[in-house]
Amino acid sequence: MTFGSWNEVCSVGDLLVRSTARHPTRKAFVMPEYGLTYHEVLDEAKAVAKGIVGLGIAPRSRVGLFCNNGRELIAGLFGTMLANCVAVPLHTRHKAKELAYIIDNAQLSLLLTAAGDTSYIDFREIIAGALPSVTSSPSGPLALPEAPTLRHIALLSGEASAGFMAPDDFRNAGSAVDDETIDSLRLATRLSDLAMIIYTSGTTANPKGCMLSHEAMTRGPVARADTRFRSAEHDITWGGGPLFHIGSLSPFLGVIGTYGTYLCDTFFEPDRAIALMKREGATAIWPWFPAIFQPLVDHPDFAEATRNVRTMLLIGPEAMVRKVQQSLPDTDVLQACGMTETAGIFALSTADETQDERATTQGKAVPGMEVRIINPETGEDAPDDAVGEILVRGFCVTSGYWRSPEKTAEAIDEDGWLHTGDLYARSAAGNLTFNGRVKDMLKVGGENVAAVEIEAYLCTHPAVRLAEVVGKPDDRLDEVPVAFVELTPGKTVEEPELIDFCRGNIANYKVPRGIVFINAEDWPMSATKVDKVALRKIVAEAD
Repeated sequence: MTFGSWNEVCSVGDLLVRSTARHPTRKAFVMPEYGLTYHEVLDEAKAVAKGIVGLGIAPRSRVGLFCNNGRELIAGLFGTMLANCVAVPLHTRHKAKELAYIIDNAQLSLLLTAAGDTSYIDFREIIAGALPSVTSSPSGPLALPEAPTLRHIALLSGEASAGFMAPDDFRNAGSAVDDETIDSLRLATRLSDLAMIIYTSGTTANPKGCMLSHEAMTRGPVARADTRFRSAEHDITWGGGPLFHIGSLSPFLGVIGTYGTYLCDTFFEPDRAIALMKREGATAIWPWFPAIFQPLVDHPDFAEATRNVRTMLLIGPEAMVRKVQQSLPDTDVLQACGMTETAGIFALSTADETQDERATTQGKAVPGMEVRIINPETGEDAPDDAVGEILVRGFCVTSGYWRSPEKTAEAIDEDGWLHTGDLYARSAAGNLTFNGRVKDMLKVGGENVAAVEIEAYLCTHPAVRLAEVVGKPDDRLDEVPVAFVELTPGKTVEEPELIDFCRGNIANYKVPRGIVFINAEDWPMSATKVDKVALRKIVAEAD
C-alpha cells in the first residue's frame, strides 16, 4: 500500500525516554538473573549521564563502553546518549594491542567498564595490559602517554584498583548535575549527529571505526520492529549475540523503540537461553547464524521454548532454513543482509515472499535503501542472477571511517555508494543471494568459486551440522577448497565418504580436497561468526 507508512525518527536517547513515558513499568531488559523496567533503565542511564557531565566531559566527546551484556552496558550506552556524547562499544574479546589502538584512535575522553563479575573476563586486567601506565597513575584525571585524550576510566560496578574510578566516586561526580541539564543535552542532539563509532574486526590491519549517526542507528531498526517483526502489541525478543556487535545492538534498539522487552545473557549458553525464552514467553528470536542456532534447535526443549515465537531471523544454509520452516510452520522465518557499515540490515525478506524464496535468498533491499550489483573487475552493473560485488546507498550507510579519510575514499565513492566487499546475485524480482566475501571467492585453476556454495551443499548431508570452506594454496591450481566440518551429534561420516558425496553433484573444481573435522566448542569465533582468517591459518600451518 502506497502512502500507508511513514518514519518517526528520533535520537537513540529519545527511544528510551519515549518508551519510558508510555510504559514505565514494563520490562525493558531481562537477563536470567534479573530484569529492568523502562523506568529503571532510564534512572540508571541518567545517573551515568550525570557522571559524564560531572567529570567535565563535553558534548560529542567519545565514551568507550567495555562491558559484557548487562545493566552496566545498557546504562552506559543510554547514559552516553543522554549526555549527547558518542558511544564507542568495544569488543570484549579484544586483546591489549587492539584495545590500546582503539582507545587512542577513537580519542576517548572516558572509558566506562565493569568489575562486578570477573568470572568471565577481568576488564581491569585487560585495560592495564593495553595501557600499562594506568596502574601507576596518581588519583585524579589521567595523563597517559598511550592515550593522550583519555581522562578517566570509571567502573560501573565492582571494586576499583589503581587508575580506575570506583562506582561510587563516578556517581558522586554527577551529584551536582540536575535532571534539567541532562534533558537539555538530550534535546540538543540532532539526528545527523554522530551517535556511535563501531570498530570492525581487524585482520591484517588495524580495526576501522564506522561512524554511524542517530538516524542510521534508529530509523531502520525501529521501523522494522514496528512493521515487519511485530507479532503482538508487546513483543518479547530474545537475542543471542553481544550488544557491542551491530547484529545484536540494532534489533535491541528496535525493541526499545517499540516498547518491547529484550532478553539476553552475558554470553550465549544454550541451556540458559532456552530457559529464558520459556520463562519470559519469547515472541521473536534472533539466533542470526548457524553457530548460535544449531545448539538451540538441537536442544530437547526447543519446541516448548519457541511455542510463542512468531518471528525468527536466521541467516543460514538452505537445508537449515527449510528444516526450521517445517518444524515451526506458524513462525515467520526471515533472512537478511547487513553489516556494521550499514548499521545492521539493509535487505530483508518481504511479507509476500514464498517459503522457497526465504530459504534460498536473503530478501530485498529495505524501503529507502538502494543496492547495485557490479562486476568487481569492470565496475559495470551485472546482469540479473550474476554474482558481483554489492554496493549500498541510503540513510543507514556509515558516513565514513573515523580519522581515516583514505579508507573512507576507498569504500564510499563520489556518488555515495558503499563498496561492501560482499558478493551477491540479484534476481529479476530483486531478491538477493549471498555468495560470500570477495576475499572468500576462491580462484581454483582460473575458475571463481564461492565458498558459501560449497558450504551450503555440504550442509545437505545428514551428518553435517556446520561447514566452513577456505582456500588452501596449491602450486598447480593457485588454491583449492578445504572444508572444516562439524558433525551432527550422534552421526558419523568419514572424509572419503563426504568428498564422494560432493563428486558428481557439484563441479569437480569445487569439490573439497580435504576435510577437517572440528568439535562445536573448537570453532574460532569472532563476535558471532566463525573466524575464517583463523581457519586459513590452520590450513597454512598444517603443511
